Amino acid sequence: MITAHGLTKRYGDRTVVQDLDFTVRPGTVTGFLGPNGAGKSTTMRMLLGLDTPTQGRSTVNGRSYATHPAPLTQVGALLEARSVHPGRSAFNHLMALAHTHGIPRRRVEEVIDLAGLTDAAHRRVKGFSLGMGQRLGVAAALLGDPATVILDEPVNGLDPEGVLWIRTLLTSLTAEGRTVLVSSHLMSEMALTADHLIVVGRGRLLADTTVAELIRSAGGASVRAVTPQPEELRAHLTDPNVTVTVTPTAVHTPTPESRELRIRGVDAAHIGHVAATHAITLHELTPQTVSLEQAFIDLTQESVDHRPHRQHQPTAAAAGADIGAATGAAA
Repeated sequence: MITAHGLTKRYGDRTVVQDLDFTVRPGTVTGFLGPNGAGKSTTMRMLLGLDTPTQGRSTVNGRSYATHPAPLTQVGALLEARSVHPGRSAFNHLMALAHTHGIPRRRVEEVIDLAGLTDAAHRRVKGFSLGMGQRLGVAAALLGDPATVILDEPVNGLDPEGVLWIRTLLTSLTAEGRTVLVSSHLMSEMALTADHLIVVGRGRLLADTTVAELIRSAGGASVRAVTPQPEELRAHLTDPNVTVTVTPTAVHTPTPESRELRIRGVDAAHIGHVAATHAITLHELTPQTVSLEQAFIDLTQESVDHRPHRQHQPTAAAAGADIGAATGAAA
């Protein structure tokens, strides 16, 4: 288990992480999310004793990382896959780590096989692709068979097979009761693998919740209904928890008189039953769900330092002048 209590990091007058409190529990994949510059990497470095907190403290399996006599057997981490001597082979790199903790050679061979690096084990790391470097980093994190695993962007550079491998690996680690903390910018992967989420922005905690709860709070599920009888359908959806929004135009509907409704608080089966009971025509009835990506963007939009500027669109007059100038030049 990982805990953080009042974790704070300042560099001069700049606060990178501010008063973070959270717990990462065993048996779940916890996604650690935030925009660039949110303080994720600094937080993970403090958890691993690589940076000293300005205030607060953190523990891994009940004690600070630095006080574990054999830390590789307690927590395995991947923060920077390329932090390997380029002249070493994958096998020798792992053997060097193993010697520091009394880990036997057979365990090195096991994690090499687990990471799919058997054929490349004796090649120099400087010739590795980004994806192979990631696999080696994961192998190093698992070398001590730790109860806690911390991975920063583990799918970076991996091909689809590698991404599936990481996804399966995370699931198997939590099935064994291990604590897993994963930082990633790929919301699609977090939606598939994470059970719990810790979201930070500008160094502050924004959410400590489940994936389902975050999506629900961002708008949850709705149903898209297309019908030429929007008012009749709305009149028969009388539950006080149901909200119905009628789109004012007929864009993207099969007939000019049809209207699109967005209905929340009731599922598609109930809407279909109501429509059938009252002879209301439905052209479409489609469940809609807010994606984790959209929920994340909504939650963190005030914590993003850089936003793309809207591209300048020339006015009609300016566009006409440009066309005229181009015609004159051509003449």
